[in-house]
Amino acid sequence: MNRLYYGDCLTIMREFLPPESVDLIYLDPPFNSNRAYNAIYKDETGRPLPDQIEAFCDLWNLDAAAERVIKHMPVLIQEAGIGNGLAEFWRIWPDALRKTQPRLLAYLSYMTERLLCLRRILKPTGSIYLHCDPTASHYIKMVMDGVFGHENFRNEIIWHYKNASRGKRRLAKSHDVIFWYSKSGEYVFSRDDILVPFESDMTEWRYERGGQKGKKKPKGKTPDDVFILPSLNTMAKERLGYATQKPLALLDWIIKSGSRPGDVVLDPFCGCATTLEAAHRLKRGWIGIDIAIHAVKRVAKVRLEERLGLREGRDFEISGVPRTLEGAQALWRQDAWHFQKWAVEQVDGFVTMRQSGDGGIDGRLYFDRGERRLESMVVEVKGGASVGIGAVRDLRGSMEREGAPMAGLILLEELSARKAANFQREMAAAGELEHLGKGYPRMQLLTVREILEGKRFATPSVARGRGEGSPRLPMG
Repeated sequence: MNRLYYGDCLTIMREFLPPESVDLIYLDPPFNSNRAYNAIYKDETGRPLPDQIEAFCDLWNLDAAAERVIKHMPVLIQEAGIGNGLAEFWRIWPDALRKTQPRLLAYLSYMTERLLCLRRILKPTGSIYLHCDPTASHYIKMVMDGVFGHENFRNEIIWHYKNASRGKRRLAKSHDVIFWYSKSGEYVFSRDDILVPFESDMTEWRYERGGQKGKKKPKGKTPDDVFILPSLNTMAKERLGYATQKPLALLDWIIKSGSRPGDVVLDPFCGCATTLEAAHRLKRGWIGIDIAIHAVKRVAKVRLEERLGLREGRDFEISGVPRTLEGAQALWRQDAWHFQKWAVEQVDGFVTMRQSGDGGIDGRLYFDRGERRLESMVVEVKGGASVGIGAVRDLRGSMEREGAPMAGLILLEELSARKAANFQREMAAAGELEHLGKGYPRMQLLTVREILEGKRFATPSVARGRGEGSPRLPMG
């Protein structure tokens, strides 16, 4: 059955996708990813939330976690059976970028680790199409040469579009880059499905058979490596408010060329599910993965249901989204950082944490105090079984340090009656926030069980992400 996964694609691929199980991979991975992620989250004033920008810039910080991946990369490369060339390259390359472009180095380590997994799950006859922009495309190509082999490079595809943004100090940007690599020399290329018409003066050609001359119209010619979309305005009916959304026509072209009906298509950064819709319309199976629960449950799921008439449980499944306490505990054991992220998003919060060194704040819940004035509750998530009263005191310190009027603590495990009373007494000492004649405890606690039952933090009007109350998706 077709499947949507919520989670980091690295974890999902390692845990759930077997070797050589996918026929075609398309990915539009994040680089300036705050744009894509932030598009899902708008406050009630229509402005992007500034902490979302911080969140994804932080993802490319060359912190201790990134350095561990870089140090371990040669081992991962050798375990993938790729050979010593790329491993040696990774022993040298970081030193060249560490001081000059540390964020780029963090990004490349992130991508290399995932490309190694993508190679493992790709069938020998499969292909991968990686969508990027000129910011890092030349570096990405070097990585892909190493992972998939320079001999398996097939094309650099240019997606050209009109109405580009124009500045005064450089040329207008009007294209993206897509790298096409196969896994081996024996790969699927469905040329006949993407033929383009000959020029008008070549629409007919003569041939001889049995001494007779006749006319026959050829089917067409192999396309060029430039895909032209006349205008981005042609996507108007498809727009979902997702900043880096790609047109269906582009994905239709890629999937037709690199796969056959019945094949399985994977998009490990599926976002608003353009790849999944195109694959389904072309009678391919599909797998989508995204790290944002809002993208999975409130954009991709709704798109598949409203535009294609699919139904969860009948036509596709969603995995990785905890629906029970046991599911939340399993997510904690599988991926503690992702559990924390899930918990923040479940209470309509916005993730501001890094995977390490979050400084006691895992997210923020924004609320409107009137006159278009947003304030926030800082949120901390604890998954361990032995959370002490010090967690409350630390959170209060974070609240005061950040100048936030409120703070929320989320616990995976239930507290004993005695400990719960101590927690509540400590939180009550922080006082209340007065708003329109109503008092709200400045510090509050929720357990995962309560969250799954529908309980939320008590705040003034919450600035929610794009949710069930959003406009319905455009059809056609």
